[in-house]
Amino acid sequence: MASTVAISTPLSHSSSPNPKGKPSNLNPRICFLATTPNKQLSALKHTKTSASTFPPNLCIKRRNAGLEGRLSPKAASSSSVVSSEYTEEPETKVKFQTSLSLPGCSSLSLLGTGYREKVFAIIGVKVYAAGLYTNQSVFSKLDAWKGRSSVELQQDSSIFDAIFQAPLEKSLHIILVRDVDGKTFWDALDEAISPRITSPTPVDESALSTFRSIFQGRPLKKGTSIFLTWLDTTKMLVCVSPDGAPSSVDATIESSNVTSALFDVFLGGNPVSPSLKASASNGLAATLK
Repeated sequence: MASTVAISTPLSHSSSPNPKGKPSNLNPRICFLATTPNKQLSALKHTKTSASTFPPNLCIKRRNAGLEGRLSPKAASSSSVVSSEYTEEPETKVKFQTSLSLPGCSSLSLLGTGYREKVFAIIGVKVYAAGLYTNQSVFSKLDAWKGRSSVELQQDSSIFDAIFQAPLEKSLHIILVRDVDGKTFWDALDEAISPRITSPTPVDESALSTFRSIFQGRPLKKGTSIFLTWLDTTKMLVCVSPDGAPSSVDATIESSNVTSALFDVFLGGNPVSPSLKASASNGLAATLK
């Protein structure tokens, strides 16, 4: 079945003169309805206004495969763009798959997206976008938070503690939006992790050393993906891929202090990416209605 497309755009009264010289009482919007691809192209072909010069209140309605959406330039710039296959983080325009399969774990679903910004000389610079994925079975363990608003969930750290404690996979997908030296990336991460481990044990030190070795002397180009996947509270897989999903695991981190500290860095009371936690809270609120 062909798609149905309705395009509406403002039309001034002067552009449709009344034969009797009276003001037109037509609705000041004109709508073209196309039920076939040929008619759709014809409607667009006979107007001198190109798609790139449509006015800012242009709206497009689509019906396709049972899905209906409403898109506008203004809305697209302030909220995530979502399809059946990906979600776009609005600030960086980075696209994240809505479902993800990684080495060593089952299929995961996207819960929220955000970005990390560093301030240099009072100027905020976006470093990477991040998407949080979870095993969908985790929601069955969150009945105590059903009906809560996204604001309530964002302020209640206990729900994120419960997600971390659940013996189910969680993964953070980081996508760099600029070139970063591996050592610089690790130093920034270590700066956030270390204060959260008050008395590191030899096991913690070994885990941090392994973690550090992944990035030392390794240039990380724009578009590089870093996956931090918690299998449980004591074990985390680290994968680095220059483009897209990884095919292998770079290192396994086995330390409950390090894995919990890293989770707290992103989803604790003082997260390095508030936008990620806010988006994840929105996702939780929508799922736990």
